[in-house]
Amino acid sequence: MQESSKRPNLDELTAFLAVAEACSFSGAATVLGRDATIISRRVAQLERRLGVRLFSRTTRRVALTEVGAIYYRRVRGIVSDLDSASLEAGDFATSPQGLLRISLPVTFGRRWVAPLLPAFMAKYPKIDVDARFSDRYVDVVAEGFDVAVRVGALHDSSLTARKIAPFRSVLVAAPSYLATRGVPATPADLLDHSCLGFTNHPSWPDWILNKDGQRKTLRPTGRLVSDSSETLLMAAIEGCGVILTPDWLAGPTIRTGELVEVLQGWIGSEDGGVYAIMPPGHLVPAKARVFVDEITASIQAGWTQ
Repeated sequence: MQESSKRPNLDELTAFLAVAEACSFSGAATVLGRDATIISRRVAQLERRLGVRLFSRTTRRVALTEVGAIYYRRVRGIVSDLDSASLEAGDFATSPQGLLRISLPVTFGRRWVAPLLPAFMAKYPKIDVDARFSDRYVDVVAEGFDVAVRVGALHDSSLTARKIAPFRSVLVAAPSYLATRGVPATPADLLDHSCLGFTNHPSWPDWILNKDGQRKTLRPTGRLVSDSSETLLMAAIEGCGVILTPDWLAGPTIRTGELVEVLQGWIGSEDGGVYAIMPPGHLVPAKARVFVDEITASIQAGWTQ
């Protein structure tokens, strides 16, 4: 007989334990809500599988044999461990706990998510956080991340995605720069201005602008380009030129007056959203669910301030 054929199934073990504890097939049937003949059949299948008699049966009584009693003690321990494991797994599904691995884009993560982590961990003391900052497109499943925050368009529809907030790209410059160089009135005027270029933008070296169904494509020029949007933002604040940048980055500086929006209504072509990406499936761990809930609420509140 093959080894796998000797291995009992869960229905057989459940029936065996119920009979052993009720000391009758009818009592086991009542506990399990099944017909007594089904319980008897499953116990008989288990005995044939093992090649031993687990119960001695009389018209008045059902009792464990010696080997049945030994088998009962072992199986009861195994099933208890299985119950404990199931409860533990259920706790992880419903109670926020464990190690939360998150992937964050460098600039957005540093500005919008990193400041939220201390309060999040204080609120959920059973969650440990491993936060990785990278602009690399991570493989959420293969690299074992619970959540990845992504900014822009989504490409992998097989993953679970939740939109945290929308954003748009706007043109901004410092008041000091505009006082010296003048305020552009049309997109074409930007060709006469010093423009700060973000080389990681999908359309670079072009800027593609949209307004009310109009679309303008231009190739700006300037003395500074960089793959760091924060570097360009600081340069814009210092009066180095006009920058096309997401409102989630420029928004705080617009509210303080360090930068002002120019060519209002003209926005970048790659507007989209900030998304929380999770591995596919309907069962989202509680630790990931509460993290996404917390950052969504905090970021959306910050967006409107």
